[in-house]
Amino acid sequence: MLIRGGRVKDLPGVRYHTVRGTLDTQGVQNRKQGRSKYGAKRPKS
Repeated sequence: MLIRGGRVKDLPGVRYHTVRGTLDTQGVQNRKQGRSKYGAKRPKS
């Protein structure tokens, strides 16, 4: 699992995010917008 920094202001103790679609994590299915952060490839037209 690949970890990046970045807190969540309203969740105490959460200081990290996972990077989806890298190493052993799967990308998000049916993701159309903001695909880069979720490891989703560009859909076939």
